[in-house]
Amino acid sequence: MENFEELRRLMVQTQIIPRGISDKKVIDTMLKVPREKFIDEKFYNDAYGDHPLPIGESQTISQPFMVALMTEHMKLTGSEKVLEIGTGSGYQTAILAELSKEVYSVERISVLYEKTKSILSELGYKNIFLFNDDGSQGLKKHAPYDRIIVTAAADKIPQPLIDQLTEGGRIVIPVGERFSQDLTVADKIKGSLKIHNYGGCVFVPLVGKHGMS
Repeated sequence: MENFEELRRLMVQTQIIPRGISDKKVIDTMLKVPREKFIDEKFYNDAYGDHPLPIGESQTISQPFMVALMTEHMKLTGSEKVLEIGTGSGYQTAILAELSKEVYSVERISVLYEKTKSILSELGYKNIFLFNDDGSQGLKKHAPYDRIIVTAAADKIPQPLIDQLTEGGRIVIPVGERFSQDLTVADKIKGSLKIHNYGGCVFVPLVGKHGMS
């Protein structure tokens, strides 16, 4: 059996910190959350590898560094209400739950939704609320949100997500074409978005009414 605690430590020391992740809370959370719980046993040897892994249904669990980078850009203090679009494996969801007040997460694919709901329940998270729906439309029923994170790529930031973001809130989302995107961070200031790009990335496309065209 792998020593997962040691592998988490090595992941942080070799993949996370050297690439510039400096938020101690993010680093501590990456050391804490058991990534292996969110993947199939056949991938255990690669649980903390520097790359994405398949989770079924043509979806992936993101590279650990990308999870850390997106989380650091969220600038969480512990009091935020977060909306996550694309629950996927639930690993990013768990990271967010450790660092915020509440996480509302939407997964389009029913098989992943059911599987991940079981995993997160087994791990004992009480501040995660999962929904099986079209995430490109956000989750209007529980809006507004202090932070929104999208773990799939869109060709533009979906308007429903902008509408559901609080004034002064922040959204982190990959924006671009199918195989070439920029990690985009946008702050809502006086009703408009102030946008910053933080380099290239590749995510699966956001599917849905306001997804990638």
